[in-house]
Amino acid sequence: MLRRRYLLSAALVFAIVGIWQVVASLPGVDHLTLASPAETWRALTNDASLLFSNAATTLLEVVLGLAIAVAGGAVAAIGMHLFTPLRDAAYPLLIGSQAIPVVVVAPLFILAFDYGMGPKLAIVALICFFPVTVNLIDGLRSVEPELLKLMRSLGASRLAALWKVELPASVPYLFSGIRIAATVSVIGAVFGEWAGADRGLGRLILLGINQLQTPRVYAGVVILMAMALLLFILATVAQRLVAPWSRQEAPA
Repeated sequence: MLRRRYLLSAALVFAIVGIWQVVASLPGVDHLTLASPAETWRALTNDASLLFSNAATTLLEVVLGLAIAVAGGAVAAIGMHLFTPLRDAAYPLLIGSQAIPVVVVAPLFILAFDYGMGPKLAIVALICFFPVTVNLIDGLRSVEPELLKLMRSLGASRLAALWKVELPASVPYLFSGIRIAATVSVIGAVFGEWAGADRGLGRLILLGINQLQTPRVYAGVVILMAMALLLFILATVAQRLVAPWSRQEAPA
């Protein structure tokens, strides 16, 4: 079944690339707006050192920003779970934070933290904070009340119930949030680099657009897609290593 899934995914990718090549080869298609897969591949090979050196900067921003979001989201979710008044007060603000356009706050972060890595980490953490926090809160609240009553009847404290019952039960939800955050974290890094940066794949793509280097732009997008897919896979593998019991319990 797993092999069949991989074969179907590979067939779909080849079909998409084939359609892309056919459309890009049509006489009326301007190569300045649509680079073909062959041109994109040549850009990947000819500009490999430039692309991957900038991709390393973007990947570092993504990983550090994601780590900040996971740590901060875990603290916020546990705090809101333990203290109901805090959850009632902070949850609407948490939802409202997602209505803030990233393209608006990115320049403000640049002004606040200068042109270093700080604003990029802040933007990535802001984007990733919501899915991590909300999913972990849902996981902590998913424990059956009878199980908590059993813990109390055995004399367990509130923190003991949290550590032994609620946190293990919330692991599948936490990793679901991390997988979502991992895929959107790349977007945050690119927006941060567009707002102001001297290195990074987002900056390189923006320069490629301005200089009409369309194949390099498409090559950068392909690397960003691969980066998001790699982070998603790593999050899945981490869940299987950290909590193997959760494989069959993960929410859809």
